[in-house]
Amino acid sequence: MSTTQGEILWVDDEIDSLKSQILFLKNKGYEVTPLTNGYDALELLKEKNIDVVLLDESMPGLTGIETLAKIKEMDPNMPVVMVTKNEAENIMEEAIGGQITDYLIKPVNPNQVLLSLKKIMDSRRLVSERTTIAYQQDFRNLFMALSSNPDHEEWKELYKKLVYWELEMSRSDSAEMMEVLQSQKAEANTEFFKYISKNYESWIKGKNGPTLSHELFKRKIAPHLEQGKPTFLVVIDNLRFDQWKSLQPTVNDSFRTVEEDMFYSILPTATQYARNALFAGMLPAEIEAKFPMEWKNDDEEGGKNLFEETFLRYQLKQLKLDHLKTQYIKITNNENGKHMEDDIHNFLNNDLTVIVYNFVDMLSHARTEMEVLKELASDEVSYRSLTVSWFEHSPLYRALRKIADKNIQVIITTDHGTVRVKTPSKCVGDRQTTTNLRYKHGRNLQYEDKDVLAFRDPRVAGLPRPNVSSAFIFAKGDVFLCYPNNYNYYVNYYRNTFQHGGISLEEMIVPIIRLQSK
Repeated sequence: MSTTQGEILWVDDEIDSLKSQILFLKNKGYEVTPLTNGYDALELLKEKNIDVVLLDESMPGLTGIETLAKIKEMDPNMPVVMVTKNEAENIMEEAIGGQITDYLIKPVNPNQVLLSLKKIMDSRRLVSERTTIAYQQDFRNLFMALSSNPDHEEWKELYKKLVYWELEMSRSDSAEMMEVLQSQKAEANTEFFKYISKNYESWIKGKNGPTLSHELFKRKIAPHLEQGKPTFLVVIDNLRFDQWKSLQPTVNDSFRTVEEDMFYSILPTATQYARNALFAGMLPAEIEAKFPMEWKNDDEEGGKNLFEETFLRYQLKQLKLDHLKTQYIKITNNENGKHMEDDIHNFLNNDLTVIVYNFVDMLSHARTEMEVLKELASDEVSYRSLTVSWFEHSPLYRALRKIADKNIQVIITTDHGTVRVKTPSKCVGDRQTTTNLRYKHGRNLQYEDKDVLAFRDPRVAGLPRPNVSSAFIFAKGDVFLCYPNNYNYYVNYYRNTFQHGGISLEEMIVPIIRLQSK
């Protein structure tokens, strides 16, 4: 195993004059690659793992500042030390704006360089160690909380804690501790499944439950609506709480978080159920009774989410809020998004603008979304990173930034989350059975009892009952339901993909965030 202190890239057009400093660092155990220009540096960074870049600020061709910008595009976390002849304020402002980690003034003293490197590399190691120790201390508390029969509020707190540690771990690169955390999360999901199995039916009857999808608008949104103050309600599909926490720093550049809360998505944690319930303020069975022409069951032809605006206007009327000037917009592709961005100032004339954003559809064309997500998001870390990249370059973020200086409030929420599935479970149904991997609804379903929560009578779960022998089953934890024919092919195809419809912390406990302009 290499005993090197670290891999250093030193870029300076006068690199020959730095031979003594480079030799000094090599004697201290550092591997140093000397280069004379920014272009070569960028090529090398594509091929080699580097711990720190020392970068001359004034080089011919690609300047240090330009090279810095390109390095940060490739790897936002790469530590860069700017070496400059010039302590002029504007140079340093530009450099700091470009996220340098440290800077040195020429002529550079070898000990100064060493100090800077130690500071950077040791702080990385120390952050990792501190995170690991703090999680080890909290591990027992989390374990105790899990075994102490948490209620729906305590489950929210527990999940929030797990997300916090997951984000900390992913920053600190501790693979062993991340493994411990993942197994703790799996254990939490097992307990959460038992908890939902025991309590869901009584929640649907309106007893001592958390805020569910169909109650969200009335409880968490309506109280904050007022005439003359524009509110933007942004519903991003599939947005998990950890994805929100990854987006939050970007959002907080323009808006202040006034309230961060979570609610429980109804079952199935799927768009046509959870999102229609959110807009209608009713459970799916009630929507079907009230709007028999508009409601479509899984096995019926036609779009399942075509009447969200109808449902929303009905709910506003029920809540005596139909005097508010309201506009509903649905974004399913980038072109829709650009139109919305261009029109955003016109929406300031509304009291309520509802923007439904189909984030997963935006990543790809609907037919290939599985392939694209498999390729780009093979685990939670990459899925979060993909969400942040999408958001930062989305018409949605640009539109919100355009109006951030106006006196507005923005409420960000979702219909349900997603979970990475790992454990296959056999399930058999007739030809009418739905294809979703996390829930099934049909007649004569056969399944592994231990892997699902079953409702023989869907009405007790607030769901429509297309015919007398219809049943619903919901997969637990990271289980995905596969038919026995072509079993191995489908298991390999879908394992480690993100799915929704079932019972997990990630799918059911989802964010609702209230923001104000700064």
